[in-house]
Amino acid sequence: METKAGDPGAFSRFDLNRVPTPAFVVDEAVIRRNLAILADVKARSGAKILAAMKAFSMWELAPVIGEYLDGVCTSGLWEARLANEKYRGEIATYCAGYKESDMAEIVAISDHVIFNSPNQHRRFASFLKDSTDVGLRINPEHAEGEVAKYDPCSPGSRLGFPVSQLKAEHLQGVSGLHFHTLCEQDFAPLKRTWDALKPKIALYFGQIKWLNFGGGHHITRADYQREELITFLQSVRAETGLDIYLEPGEAIALDAGILVGELLDVFENDIGVGITDISATCHMPDVIEAPYRPAMLGERDDGPAIRLGGPSCLAGDIIGDYRLPVSAEPGARFAFLDQAHYSMVKTNTFNGVPLPSIWLWNSATDDLKCVKQFDWTEFRDRLS
Repeated sequence: METKAGDPGAFSRFDLNRVPTPAFVVDEAVIRRNLAILADVKARSGAKILAAMKAFSMWELAPVIGEYLDGVCTSGLWEARLANEKYRGEIATYCAGYKESDMAEIVAISDHVIFNSPNQHRRFASFLKDSTDVGLRINPEHAEGEVAKYDPCSPGSRLGFPVSQLKAEHLQGVSGLHFHTLCEQDFAPLKRTWDALKPKIALYFGQIKWLNFGGGHHITRADYQREELITFLQSVRAETGLDIYLEPGEAIALDAGILVGELLDVFENDIGVGITDISATCHMPDVIEAPYRPAMLGERDDGPAIRLGGPSCLAGDIIGDYRLPVSAEPGARFAFLDQAHYSMVKTNTFNGVPLPSIWLWNSATDDLKCVKQFDWTEFRDRLS
């Protein structure tokens, strides 16, 4: 299992005993650093940048995001409602399949409504207003994903209308084209995708107003080729005459959060086994689904390893094998790195496992604030 890298940054000096466990701790200073990088790309390239709420929707920081970016992109009615209530700027809503009962409200609160197919656009045309800015998601049919099941351009993909089937008639009433094909990738895959896609859509540039290059751009990573991206975006804008949008999600919260846990029990079974109050299936489901091994704050390079797993009854609730930076005994604290994005939005209460509390820390001032603590009613009221 590949270890997902994480930069400890200021978390190396955070006292893990300051919060109960399990707990997400998000560093506002890192969020601001990432947003400043994105704002610089936005200003110098002329592109518009929307925050992808599907990756990071901790709305305590909505005013901060609003200081730097042009708005947010949402994945359906509930995210759009949250955006409308808490965020400022443009709201672009895309869903692989809209429900008729949601459409009136989605149209009312969204600046852009992006459809997954011409069929959906036609079906819900009666809900659209003359002022509604309509987009169509296309599938460039150019694969760049490293894992096929997560690649929107894999054969049989449900995401986006195949560009080989696109006709001028499909763009009647459509203002822009959207594509999202990347995942935690740098500039080169974007450039290759555009080079493959451009000849197939160039004849429509005079018919539309904007292009949305979606998310998956690791723009805030230290080694990302930002100067190349800026030059590229400037070139596309000049060549097409269209507005360009980017929708980073992970890049906004990259290396901005940790998940703090505690050992509950330790025993031997061919290897040291540690039961923790962090559950892979409940708190970090991508560990099982992707899969990946999250990096640990301060993990040692040598010494005996211990297999960490959650408190649930699922046999596969295993996080991975680690060389802890502390003694492997009940009560010991530890933290996984880079857990602000996706983990926070995917937590669940399977087996009655408690949800992690959420804390906002500012490494520049050392201020610590409890944003949310959950009790057992979060579990009780789900099914009542």
